[in-house]
Amino acid sequence: MILSVCPNPSVDTYAWIDTFKAGGVNRIERVEEFPGGKGVHVALALAELGNTSSLIGAWTGGAGNWIKDQCAQKNVAALGIELEGNIRKCYTFRSGKSEMNNSELLEPGPEFTSQKWHFFKEFFQDAIGNTRVICMAGSWPVNAPVDAYAQLIEAANKQNVPVILDCTGIQLKEALKKGFFGLHLNQEEAKNLCGSEDIQDVMKFLSGKVEMVALTRGKDGLVLAYQNRVLTANVKIDKVVSTVGSGDCLTAGLAHAISRNLSIEETAAYGVACGAANCLFEDLGQLRIKDVQSLLQRVEIKEIIHEA
Repeated sequence: MILSVCPNPSVDTYAWIDTFKAGGVNRIERVEEFPGGKGVHVALALAELGNTSSLIGAWTGGAGNWIKDQCAQKNVAALGIELEGNIRKCYTFRSGKSEMNNSELLEPGPEFTSQKWHFFKEFFQDAIGNTRVICMAGSWPVNAPVDAYAQLIEAANKQNVPVILDCTGIQLKEALKKGFFGLHLNQEEAKNLCGSEDIQDVMKFLSGKVEMVALTRGKDGLVLAYQNRVLTANVKIDKVVSTVGSGDCLTAGLAHAISRNLSIEETAAYGVACGAANCLFEDLGQLRIKDVQSLLQRVEIKEIIHEA
């Protein structure tokens, strides 16, 4: 089983709007909703790839139940705790105007309490037992501990379960103090973390903290540093429907490969193929296995560093 953690789920929403008038009335023409949150995207992608996929989240109200039901329909066991308040909505605007199209607007979500955090951590610890890989992704609700991921990582490390993390800010800085298996970050996140987006600088900064670094570069694909090697991987696609969730699907591809003890080349290929497959699919933050299988055949991989 591969376990995904989504502390702050969302209802991902396409919102069609022709234009936006600052200070005026703006009407959304129509909406289409999907289960969201980075960890939810990861869990759904893992299930589509054929894995036994389980998800731990913090859920609220009817929208939370709707997300869990949508996950169940796609063979993801969605578990976790209940919070007060409302699940956040994350809007992706669709517009004929290029400057507006695919713009995102994200709500903050509900609040944690110390008691709810205690329950969440206990729930996580109970779920680790039969897990091959754990993916942790995304933000935390308001008032969650600043070292929430670090505490979960510590529990996973005690049971020797590899963790792949995708987060930013203080949560990432605290997590790095514990050390864990893999980190997924983009160029901007790398620059904010260590002052550089160059993979050699990133590797030097993270030395002794993580074993695998996945640095994504948008249309330029992935740089994967693992097992004393560094590879670039990319695949060309003709048309991008939406990039929302592409990084999450890439994380799922990495976890899928790691759980099967695949080579570094295969791991990089699955990462970029899954990220690109998301861009081909209209459903926000999701992929189709047929697209992944087709893209895998076209992934270009190059080795840029090889250390003995």
